[in-house]
Amino acid sequence: QLQLVESGGGLVQPGGSLTLSCAASGFSLDFWFIGWFRQAPGREREGVSCISSYDGSTSHADSVKGRFTISRDNAKNTVYLQMNSLKPEDTAVYYCAAVGSWTLADARAMCSRQQGDYDLWGQGTQVTVSS
Repeated sequence: QLQLVESGGGLVQPGGSLTLSCAASGFSLDFWFIGWFRQAPGREREGVSCISSYDGSTSHADSVKGRFTISRDNAKNTVYLQMNSLKPEDTAVYYCAAVGSWTLADARAMCSRQQGDYDLWGQGTQVTVSS
């Protein structure tokens, strides 16, 4: 069964850092585009970061650009979201998601941060940024 399992969430002070992990089981992430999304109470789910399987290129939302970094370790079949300089407004449930590159119109295109483009989702992990 295809599955994504997220971990690494928790409570952190403003200005602190956390690293989220998204481990894939039942398949290899080599040919999957991966996105990180978040949803705060009363807010719509938004795309945070994504990474291409074709060339490793990444995209980050303006709100996290320069603070968050998405990366992948194919040997561990895991994608990470390194979050630095965290702000209270970063508080949300964070989800990772995957879409097979073969399902895309152009696998060489920039990765997408639109949730409708993804097929497989993790369970989410809570990140709380507070003093």
